[in-house]
Amino acid sequence: MLNLLRKESFLVIAAVTAVMAILFEHAIVQSGQLVSQIAGVALIGVIILASLRVAHHAEILAEKVGEPYGTMILTLSAVLVEVVILAIMLNGSPSPTLARDTIYSAVMLDINGIIGVAAILGGLKHGEQPYNDASGKTYTVMIMTGMGVSMLVPEFIPTRYWQAYSVFSIAIMIFLYGMFLRLQTTRHSYFFSYSYEAKGAQAEHGAEKAGRAWHSVAILVAGLALIGLLAEVMSKTLEVGLDGTNVPPIFSALVVATISASPEILTALRAALANRMQPVINIALGASLSTVVLTVPVIEFLALLQGEKIVMALTPVQSIMTTLTLLVAAINLNDGQTNAIEGTTHLVLFCAFLMLAFMGL
Repeated sequence: MLNLLRKESFLVIAAVTAVMAILFEHAIVQSGQLVSQIAGVALIGVIILASLRVAHHAEILAEKVGEPYGTMILTLSAVLVEVVILAIMLNGSPSPTLARDTIYSAVMLDINGIIGVAAILGGLKHGEQPYNDASGKTYTVMIMTGMGVSMLVPEFIPTRYWQAYSVFSIAIMIFLYGMFLRLQTTRHSYFFSYSYEAKGAQAEHGAEKAGRAWHSVAILVAGLALIGLLAEVMSKTLEVGLDGTNVPPIFSALVVATISASPEILTALRAALANRMQPVINIALGASLSTVVLTVPVIEFLALLQGEKIVMALTPVQSIMTTLTLLVAAINLNDGQTNAIEGTTHLVLFCAFLMLAFMGL
């Protein structure tokens, strides 16, 4: 038992913090802006710790089931974290643009941030790194389709039709992802895998991890529940802590996107340094696709239930950055090899995204 608690120390910290946060939530909020800011930052750190353990056990399950199911588990666990936090924040303090900004931020972070840094580090160490180019092409065109229908077209939909288009968005995103999953796991599963030389130590380590599958499922579920509890208090402390400040409006969305992507970043960087670029492509692009086509239906459904219209249409600046990102990704991920030059182009776009975000654009 003590050994288990030591291994899951991050979740133990999260559990203790969740109890303390719930008990003293009112006192923290009433203590003023500075205390709320400190509490909000602390809670963000604890949520990231909990999400790292969620990702760890998702990796164990991924090794158990193999590809392409492994990547699905990794990306879906991250999207679940994002959806849980978003739903709680929207319920506590409705923001019509929070979901849009979070999805946009997640795509920028996943495609430009993760692929950019991973390709640079991996390229500097190993040179050109191979992967299955069919995966890059498939993911990119699916993300283009999903974002186009759910986040570009809505700009031209009259307000009186928002409910009808929301229903359409929910249905078509579910259909899009359903078809993708069916083809990814059956006829076109080979699109998302690449044969690397197996290492005995890695195989043995994977077998050891696989034996703890049910244990990992239980901890993964518990971790998501803790993240939900922590996110509820975090949203209230951030609301008080940021009230009246000059922090850009997209800050909360960036926080949610960073929390959900933090485990993926570590997993992708480890894979790139080990000269295994296929998991990087699957994680970064798979997470982007899942974020778009799974988060949109959930948020649209909540908006319909509450009768409050949410803004899913990208701003002109966001539309340009999204178009540039997907165009560069389509070109770079077309030949089955990444290198440091390609990584640099994505990193430049990520830096531009951060600059624009902190300018409030």
